[in-house]
Amino acid sequence: MHFVLVLVVLLTQLLGASLARAQQPVFAPVTPGAELSFPRDYGAHPEFRTEWWYVTGWVDTPDKRALGFQVTFFRSRTGLDTGNPSAFSPRQLVIAHAALSDPAVGRLVHDQRSAREGFGLAWARPGTTDLKLDDWRMVRDANGTYRVTIRSNELTLELRLKPTQPVLVQGQGGYSRKGPSPQLASYYYSEPHLAVSGSAGRAGMAPVAVTGSAWLDHEWSSEVLQPDAAGWDWVGANLDDGGALMAFRIRRKSGSTGDDKLWGHATVRDAAGRVTHHGPEAVDFTPDTTWKSPRTGATYPVGATIRTGAQRWKIVPLQPDQELDSRRSTGAVYWEGAVTVERDGRRVGRGYLEMTGYVQPMKL
Repeated sequence: MHFVLVLVVLLTQLLGASLARAQQPVFAPVTPGAELSFPRDYGAHPEFRTEWWYVTGWVDTPDKRALGFQVTFFRSRTGLDTGNPSAFSPRQLVIAHAALSDPAVGRLVHDQRSAREGFGLAWARPGTTDLKLDDWRMVRDANGTYRVTIRSNELTLELRLKPTQPVLVQGQGGYSRKGPSPQLASYYYSEPHLAVSGSAGRAGMAPVAVTGSAWLDHEWSSEVLQPDAAGWDWVGANLDDGGALMAFRIRRKSGSTGDDKLWGHATVRDAAGRVTHHGPEAVDFTPDTTWKSPRTGATYPVGATIRTGAQRWKIVPLQPDQELDSRRSTGAVYWEGAVTVERDGRRVGRGYLEMTGYVQPMKL
């Protein structure tokens, strides 16, 4: 027993010395003035804490039924010792969400996966978009077309996303502020009006051919939300005339769906390609319609009027219930849904609305 005790003490001392020598990671900062560079910035940025590639879109089936879809790949740097040589050390995590909005179901059909990077099973590679999580894939070909493959018991997606417009760089050259402090920011660009072709299916519905349009966001950061932030509301919409709308607000932890904005920004690109940026004072989200989740009890403003300067955009959901519970992967519950965009009583676009922090404050 004494020998075992001595051995435990020695092992504890060795472990303590090892931990003392562990290299604590330093996450790369987001700084103004850094210009994005392509194709490099299509790929992963593993030195930053958090990153996501986020595709949302509307597609139509052969019988003219409208469906919404979402595919998101996340990369997260864990903060563990970067000097650990073990292949089992989870330095990077790869997480993915996929969802289908179908009014015939009345709720969101979705699935999620997560794994540590490595062993040829999961990766987010630098250089260009190349993402893998088991048999879920998102790859950017040399011609710019994305190939997306999602296979699960809940839904299947086999899609091609072809660019039709230039990249839309958000913020100042890709530096997108998320709060009053300069470090509260991300690098951020979008690819609106991706032409979608392929197939989509779900449990109870065999895959069918679909066509439509999508929006891709790619964002990476090390610090985004200030301590008193609850979450955000975000919309990205492909406008029918070829324009594009992105708007978001960061909300404080008041729990209110009213005037609780901490920060906001919007980017509008018109049909001629002219880009207008709107700062926090020119962006508001005013709820029009709310929906209460029977599962979480959260109340979401699923319909809203968004102000970007002198313009007003009315957001109408494809269906009220588009809540996604990702507590098995990212730990969050959020509303992620297909919406139409109206002005002066007529439809002017289709897009997606994301709302986080309504069940509990968002943590990245």
